[in-house]
Amino acid sequence: METLFVFIVSIVSLQSVMKEKILDKATEMFLSFGFKSVTMDDLAQELGISKKTIYAHFNNKTKLIEACTMQVYGAITLGIDTICALNKDPISELYEIKKFVMIHLKNEQSSPQYQLQKYYPKIYDTIRQKQFEHVQNCIVENMERGIAQGIYRKNLDLKFASRIYFSGITSIKDQSLFPNDLFPMPDLMDNYLEYHVRGIINKEGRKILNKLIDTNID
Repeated sequence: METLFVFIVSIVSLQSVMKEKILDKATEMFLSFGFKSVTMDDLAQELGISKKTIYAHFNNKTKLIEACTMQVYGAITLGIDTICALNKDPISELYEIKKFVMIHLKNEQSSPQYQLQKYYPKIYDTIRQKQFEHVQNCIVENMERGIAQGIYRKNLDLKFASRIYFSGITSIKDQSLFPNDLFPMPDLMDNYLEYHVRGIINKEGRKILNKLIDTNID
């Protein structure tokens, strides 16, 4: 009986490892080449396994994409929370978050949000709502600290400004408005973040922002 139990545990463990392996590789490929472009055949070939093995863990491509997007969402929110826990000044915190997200999403070279919205709208809507809730909490807390530290404007409407931030950070990923050939995503993110910060800072905050920009240029 004990030998049988050990055998079953080993099988379950191997299945779990394989599922994570599929999930990790699929996430990497989707972010690099796009949700629509990568096929199950591509994934199977890259992993050196059969499609049947993939389908044993994920019923279809949509289920796999759903799992991948939740994994990315979880990793990004954990990273953002970790950065926030460092208690940097609020402006530096925003730039650190931007840098972390861009690296984690591979500079969004495949426009993952745009493809997700176009081809998998239900998954996109679910993730967007989760993002909104997390960003609201993070940005409102950031602005409250900025006001308390005397580097953000005291008359900020936090509910309005936090929603404008979220609206902008999602809208700039719309390729019909900002095509990649005219607006490379790293530059677009830099420009948007500076635009946002300059709208909420005061004279003292501008000193920190200008120093950050000069450091990044150097």
